[in-house]
Amino acid sequence: MEKEERLLAEVRDEFGLIRVLEVGDYRFLEFGEAVEQSCVFTADPSWLEYDYTRAMLIGALCHAAPESALFLGLGGGNLTQACLAFLPLEDVEVIELRPEVPRLAMEYLGLADDPRLTIRIGDALELLSSAESADLIFVDLYTDTGPNVAHLAWNFLGDCQKRLNPGGWLVINQWASDDGKPLGAALLRGLYHRHYWECPVKEGNVILLVPADLDQSLDRDGLLARAEALAPQLGYSLRPLIEVLRPAS
Repeated sequence: MEKEERLLAEVRDEFGLIRVLEVGDYRFLEFGEAVEQSCVFTADPSWLEYDYTRAMLIGALCHAAPESALFLGLGGGNLTQACLAFLPLEDVEVIELRPEVPRLAMEYLGLADDPRLTIRIGDALELLSSAESADLIFVDLYTDTGPNVAHLAWNFLGDCQKRLNPGGWLVINQWASDDGKPLGAALLRGLYHRHYWECPVKEGNVILLVPADLDQSLDRDGLLARAEALAPQLGYSLRPLIEVLRPAS
């Protein structure tokens, strides 16, 4: 029997419609006409339901002990919530374009009002230069029509890497093209000198893991050890996703 869909909130801003829906044990943030942005398990908002969010968490675990994180795009706050819950972060900054999104995330999607968390409203392309440098930077800027132009903007993507602290990691949720490569693969290869790793996921995205500099490599053994140590808290294993990590395509 299909579970009934309940509309919990609906607001319209200058960019269009935002809705929060509930289906059984899950709540969904949608932009426009039924374009899902986030899925939250109501009983545990730090649970990551989708592989693409789990792959982004793998990007965070590339860093042995991150203290600061910058999220460009909040969505339902699911990944932010997980990082606050499972990483030794002391300072987390979010830049979100739409003021209603953080409000709805806190009211309906379990985003905690954590003292370590600062949310700024505005365009990530404009506000990046005023953000603190960070150990982890996450780029997940999607609208109801797909990825924001920032996902293919050479200067912006380069500036994201430059805002990393030494030893830091940039994690980009990139659309996949029909060939399975990330959107803008040639641009990305040129910009980051082919020095990054990719995690293809079943939702049709490719998560990019980009280190702060060329001397820095992916410590698979350390990554796997941190992921396995965290598995009992997470309630799932990240090993299957770590096993499909590949060099830049």
